[in-house]
Amino acid sequence: MLLSLLAGGMLYAQPDTLGWRLERFKYPFKIHFITTTVESKAVEMFYMDQKPTNWNGKTIVLLHGKNFPAAYWGNAITAFTAQGYRVIAPDQVGFGKSSKPEISYSFELLAGLTHQLLDTLGVKQAAIVGHSTGGMLAVRFALLYPGMVTKLVLADALGLEDWHDKGVPTRTVDQWYEEEKTVTYEQVVDYHRNYYAEWDEKYRVWADVQYGMMKGKHAEQSAKVSALIYDMIFTQPVVHEFKNIKTPTLIIVGSDDHTKLAKGASERVTNRLGNYHKLGRKAHKAIHGSQLIEYEKCGHLPFFEKEDVFYADVARFIAQ
Repeated sequence: MLLSLLAGGMLYAQPDTLGWRLERFKYPFKIHFITTTVESKAVEMFYMDQKPTNWNGKTIVLLHGKNFPAAYWGNAITAFTAQGYRVIAPDQVGFGKSSKPEISYSFELLAGLTHQLLDTLGVKQAAIVGHSTGGMLAVRFALLYPGMVTKLVLADALGLEDWHDKGVPTRTVDQWYEEEKTVTYEQVVDYHRNYYAEWDEKYRVWADVQYGMMKGKHAEQSAKVSALIYDMIFTQPVVHEFKNIKTPTLIIVGSDDHTKLAKGASERVTNRLGNYHKLGRKAHKAIHGSQLIEYEKCGHLPFFEKEDVFYADVARFIAQ
């Protein structure tokens, strides 16, 4: 797939080469979509759905983070289907190939749309695996539809702390929007570099995909939707509801993960945020009966940096 080009010894993503909804980006598996309505607007929700020939009757649903499309689950889908699981990986509305309307985004809305997708596919129960922002969505889904969730896996989930309670000032949607309009390719790459304990150039592809969607003829609407989603993440923390989770839960964190939303915070406040070593332990204590795994020398994407171990740990937990 054409994601970037080599120029001056560096890779540069090209705006509009992929399309605002990744129309020209090939996903690792066949994609499908359902149509529905949100705030009187017709929207499409795209997803991958792989059922192996040796299906064990169980389903895993993979929920992506903010700066990634569902396509980054490609190897995970391969690994889990090889073990007999049906795997469903949707692009949430507002992300990837799905529609990106200007609406009031909430985790409850996205959870409801995910429930609608699973209902359409005839899925009555599933293990839910959420990464980053997808972890916040996974928590909301488990709280809203507990009878549907057999196991809950939170992989370096955001929402393990309430940034506002810890001193980060609230930002308006307009402030997020103005900032998103001016984001450069170099800033996107730097942000992605911070995801990993050790950067590898093969990870650059996902920075290219993000930037390729952000810029171009739909840049204005892209910035607006991104701002609305940032507002959702910041203003709808889930950490205070961990005590209400009844689903068997596995928490996975990277020891070198420091992902956080700290725009406008003082250096003192910023430095004490995003400590996943501590946050993982606090979440483990708050979620009754949960299990905790911490990967050493691992950042925000354990299924990239600790790939085989991650798949084995998750499959073992789901099979328990």
